[in-house]
Amino acid sequence: MRTILITSSFISLLLAITGEGAQSKSRYSDEIVAATLILEAGGEYYAGSMEAVNEVIVNRASKRNKSEAMVCLQKYQFSCWNGKDTQVGISKAMKHPRWDEALRIVQSPTTNYTRGADHYHADYIKDPYWAKSMTATIKIGLHIFYK
Repeated sequence: MRTILITSSFISLLLAITGEGAQSKSRYSDEIVAATLILEAGGEYYAGSMEAVNEVIVNRASKRNKSEAMVCLQKYQFSCWNGKDTQVGISKAMKHPRWDEALRIVQSPTTNYTRGADHYHADYIKDPYWAKSMTATIKIGLHIFYK
């Protein structure tokens, strides 16, 4: 019975992040992206901070022909998921006071605060290796955005 539940959970997750399945799977995908916004920028109250992270997710998904949830959970792409359990991250994010705002951002038309950025990093870390080959587009709060 436990094997069936684990298999069922895995299939549900796989369907959600690949964009397949019923509407509830779409809700789960939105929750993954909204959790990413909260865990990456939920503590920043600068105008456009969470929208900018969403733009990076949307732009990467488009360039890589992947779902937005797949982009979020891709290894080493968003530090909030590195070595973390997806459901634990979503549960933590859902308790954040900006959760409803993050879901609205995910479900609304994409903004363009970042001028097409598909990468970013926090300003308090050393520039990543990839930053030299990209153009910085804007700094919003503690994040520098690149394309």
